[in-house]
Amino acid sequence: MFAITVRDHVMIAHSFRGEVFGPAQRLHGATYLVDATFRRPDLDPDGIVVDIGLATRELGEVLAALNYRNLDDEPDFAGVNTSTEFLAKVIADRLAGRVHAGALGEHARGLAGITVTLHESHVAWASYEREL
Repeated sequence: MFAITVRDHVMIAHSFRGEVFGPAQRLHGATYLVDATFRRPDLDPDGIVVDIGLATRELGEVLAALNYRNLDDEPDFAGVNTSTEFLAKVIADRLAGRVHAGALGEHARGLAGITVTLHESHVAWASYEREL
């Protein structure tokens, strides 16, 4: 399986419900380093997995909708604990929608899957992997 990864970051605020979260039940901020990995079994006719420039642009646009937001105030996330794992899935699903819409080029329709990893720090991260 071939893969390329592009990277960006996003800064959000949020809080959690539930004793398991301890002090994170209070409003707090997080800056995530975000990796989006695109996979396919064979290279496209241009000899690439996907155009890195387009992948970088689309990841940036997906993250722009979350950046500098208090996720507690976002209607899409009402009643949801916006954990790192949950946000990785949101970003992966939004990227998948852009692939299906053709935003990463016609050959990107041959992608097999996407993995999004959110790094909370240098010692902790979470990922979500999905097929396309």
